[in-house]
Order: sequence, then structure tokens, then C-alpha cells
Amino acid sequence: MSMTVDQRIIVPLDVSSASAALDLVDALPEVSFWKVGLELFVSTGPSLIQELKARQKRIFLDLKFHDIPNTMAGACMAAGRYGVDLLTIHAAAGQEAMEAAQQAAIAGAEAVGVEPPLVLAVTLLTSIDPQTLAVELKIPLDSNSYALQMALLARDSGLKGVVCSPQEASQLRRFLPADFALVCPGVRPTWASSQDQRRTMTPVQALNAGATYLVIGRPITADPDPAAAFARICEECSTAIAP
Repeated sequence: MSMTVDQRIIVPLDVSSASAALDLVDALPEVSFWKVGLELFVSTGPSLIQELKARQKRIFLDLKFHDIPNTMAGACMAAGRYGVDLLTIHAAAGQEAMEAAQQAAIAGAEAVGVEPPLVLAVTLLTSIDPQTLAVELKIPLDSNSYALQMALLARDSGLKGVVCSPQEASQLRRFLPADFALVCPGVRPTWASSQDQRRTMTPVQALNAGATYLVIGRPITADPDPAAAFARICEECSTAIAP
């Protein structure tokens, strides 16, 4: 299914209350895809998911499950019942855990008659730079090689997408199927601060590198005119990808 540029942009609801989240959603009716992360989900629970679905929004439930296979399966079965579009787990949990998570998410969705989420494996957090990877985590691979290893492991586990830095998207595209989803945080327009993301690209660069979806938060939500910022990003992205 082809998507317009605006449908490829996911905006995070990085707030801690349902009222603040829904105020933001209502202030940006042009945004069709929203991310619910740990802080908001822990604060509000699944009731916010229902509110977003009532507004006919697509939902990226970004909880990054990372545990033993049985626990991840139980969590993904529960999350599968929410009817969200995307759901994250950590590739570092291993193949058995990813397989269990995928199967459980599908089973949970089927049990209540909703479409199952696309389960995405997080390859490497965009806040982790090469020095952190090597010195603190003692992983003897560079960021690109590690992200590729995790993405291939996710593919072999039956998953159909990963979360990756846009800097790794081009390489991953060479090794993964064309319909394999690459969801890229760490995307910042040239006119916005990089904040705590260390491996970043502009939206146009990320799409040209092969990203399927872009996660763009503060450049939109912290702008004095969020609607104008969203429109500006969409306009810039139209030069990189045909609607």
C-alpha cells in the first residue's frame, strides 16, 4: 500500500497525562500516526489507546519489551489486543524471545478480532554512540555492523520490521526485503536541535536512505506553531519521496 508523505511521519506523545496527549492530538488534526511511549502508557494505561482509536488515529506503541521469552510473549499477547499498528521489542532479547513475541501478538489480536500489530525489533538505541557501544557495553562491532546483525536476527525470527537509526537505513535496505519496515527515530530537520539523539539525519536524508516511517517529535511538538512545523516537514519530504 502506497503512503503519502504525511502518513510516514509518526509524532511522539512525549507527555505524562491523557489530557495533555489528547490536547496535542486535537491541536494537530493533520497528524494521523502517533507514538505512545513508556512514560505516557505507564501514566495512563490502555485507556488512552482507546481514545486515540476513537479519533481514528494510527498508533505506535513503543514499549520496547526486553525480557525472557515467556514474559515477552505474555506482554505482547496483551498488547496485541489493543489494536495498535506498531509494537516494539528489543532484538537483543534473542531469536527465541522475538519469535515468541511475534506469535503472541498475533494470537492476542486474533482473540479479540483486531488486526495484529507489526512487531518491530529495536536494533540499537539512537542515544548510543560508537564509544558507548565499545567502551561501556563492550560490544566488538561498530554501530552499523551491530544494527545489521540485529536486523538480520529479527528477519530470521519472522519479524517484518525494525527500529533503526537513519544512519543505518541505507545499509539495512541492501540486505532486507523491500517490504521490510524501517522505522527511524533520530530524525531532525536542519532547523531543529538534535537534543539527546546522537545518530541523526534530516527527514529528506532518512527517506532517501530507505526509511519507511520517520519518528519526529520535538521539532514539531516544541515548535511555537506545531501545525506549521509539521506542514514544513511534509513539504520538505515531498522532494525525497513520491506520495
